[in-house]
Amino acid sequence: MSTLELDQLECIRGGRCLFTGLSRRIEDGTLLRVEGANGAGKTSLLRMLCGLVMPAHGEVRWKGQPLRALKEAFHQQLAYLGHAPALKDDLDAIENLRSALSLGGTRISAAQAADALAQAGLSSRAEVPARALSQGQRKRVALARLPLSAHAPLWVLDEPFNALDSLATAWLIGTLARHLRQGGIVVLTSHQPVHWGTPVNDMSIAL
Repeated sequence: MSTLELDQLECIRGGRCLFTGLSRRIEDGTLLRVEGANGAGKTSLLRMLCGLVMPAHGEVRWKGQPLRALKEAFHQQLAYLGHAPALKDDLDAIENLRSALSLGGTRISAAQAADALAQAGLSSRAEVPARALSQGQRKRVALARLPLSAHAPLWVLDEPFNALDSLATAWLIGTLARHLRQGGIVVLTSHQPVHWGTPVNDMSIAL
């Protein structure tokens, strides 16, 4: 069983306390929505859950173990997508996707990358340099990592629906719902309401 535990987390940025005493237990198959105004600490919380920043107080645990003790073993079970697509402009979509996954220890063929991009609606743009892609297309290149990350039970996504059209939004919802049905955990922020179509086991944090 995959369980993510937040135990009395506190976040201080620039001398200001953004949140304190934050505790949750997220079981497998659960969607956690992190809500709040700009500057409330949503991205900081997501980075804490990934072990990228340390809380001022409290602890994050994965499968009962503190993140600081797991290190690389935890990151092999994590797919994290930040707010920005973080693509290399000189590489095409296939090359960017393969490069991003290889940094996380997952090696895929060009054919596998092309298939994931086709699922994201980018089959005609797979060999186009990232600099020539629209904002929405760049976002979909980054999100195309998800179908190739089923081995990672924990997905942490910062504003994944930004810049997506209706077709891309429907594809992403389907991808996330499938991961949840397979027992994965999804943590995300979103400034817009998401209509899942089918019921999902979800919970929320308001900052």
